Amino acid sequence: MQALHLIVDNRERNIEIIDSLAQNNVKLSFAQLPVGDYIVSDRMCIERKTVRDFENSIIDSRIFEQASRLRETFKNPIVLIEGNINECTLGRNVVLGAILSLYTDYNVLVVNSESPLDTSYMLAKFAEREQQERKREPRIAGSKRAYTQYQWQLAILGSLPGIGPNLAKNLINKFKTIRNICNADIEDLMEIDKIGKKKAESIFNVLNNEFRLE
Repeated sequence: MQALHLIVDNRERNIEIIDSLAQNNVKLSFAQLPVGDYIVSDRMCIERKTVRDFENSIIDSRIFEQASRLRETFKNPIVLIEGNINECTLGRNVVLGAILSLYTDYNVLVVNSESPLDTSYMLAKFAEREQQERKREPRIAGSKRAYTQYQWQLAILGSLPGIGPNLAKNLINKFKTIRNICNADIEDLMEIDKIGKKKAESIFNVLNNEFRLE
């Protein structure tokens, strides 16, 4: 059976949840997510809030901004409230009004867990449904960064063997275009500082050898 996998925001601090997931053989990857705390699949992301966090986010309206970003980025966004909602100090009508608004105005599902261990269980079950039953893998989405042409060129060159950001800049500055780099021979590549024969041969082979599925 396929192992479960969650992408977790690296600012998520609840060790009890993380340990429980790991002990139950859920593979965890950590990254600074642009939205949400746990990515379950390419369409599902969960924003976790304790009852106190949820109250504070209602007061400063942050929850609605987060809900909007979740909805823009994932088809099935979820806000998970951890703890006893009846213990909220804002008042039942205010809290229920916020929950209804999340669903009716932002189309964000709201679920409640009793404890961190309960949260861990729910996360694993969501992952099981999405990944094992529906074959949908977690994928980071939501980055709004727009790359310039120069940044795209550096990103492409940075995928070549042994090429970091500085060498990528040196290559594009000397050869001017990626096409020229592809057409360069080993001796031409070795004219770049810190590109020796072995590295030049590796770059040349990647760019020129016939593709072969290994």
